[in-house]
Amino acid sequence: MTTRVLITDDHRLVRASLHSLLAEFPGIEVVAEAADGREAIKLVAEHRPEVVLMDISMTGLNGIDATRQIVKEHPNVRVIVLSMHTDNKYVLQALRAGAAGYVLKGSTPKELELAIESVAQGAIFLSPTISRRVIEVYLSRTADETDILEQLTPRQREILQLIAEGNSSKQIAHLLDASVKTIESHRASLMERLDIHDVAGLVRYAIRNGLVSAER
Repeated sequence: MTTRVLITDDHRLVRASLHSLLAEFPGIEVVAEAADGREAIKLVAEHRPEVVLMDISMTGLNGIDATRQIVKEHPNVRVIVLSMHTDNKYVLQALRAGAAGYVLKGSTPKELELAIESVAQGAIFLSPTISRRVIEVYLSRTADETDILEQLTPRQREILQLIAEGNSSKQIAHLLDASVKTIESHRASLMERLDIHDVAGLVRYAIRNGLVSAER
């Protein structure tokens, strides 16, 4: 059987390279490409792939939150986070968001092929180079240990990322089809919940927790 795959990455050359690479794998078909998390959610609903390759650091809606929404709305879709990040926090966030795999961008083509085959069959796949302690930390976590970031609603996390990326309340309202008043209310709630009372602080918090990249 053919495994249908959606590629999500905000770099066109990366998407093209992945598309060409996957075309060489037997039994794998690329059905669509997305440039950000929001487009990925839309294309999953349209094309119903079995597997989604998901980058983390993307503007608008990052790969972690996109994964969380995709898995919630389409439980049968398996998401593999394909990232350059090796930090524990990124791996743990991806797994808690519902990702079925985490593969480093420096991995071999064979490893990526194996990852797709594994998650399509219902297994969990992590790059061997990811430290064993990441798995141990993840398995030892209990529900009451989740941090404040994970207790935010998906919309609050989305607005936090957009604020950290430099968008004004008016721009966010337009992007999310909401009123400026609603966005300002979310902003105030975020600051109160996080005990952060300026935009610069929100930006630092978002970078520290992997919602946005410090390089952007």
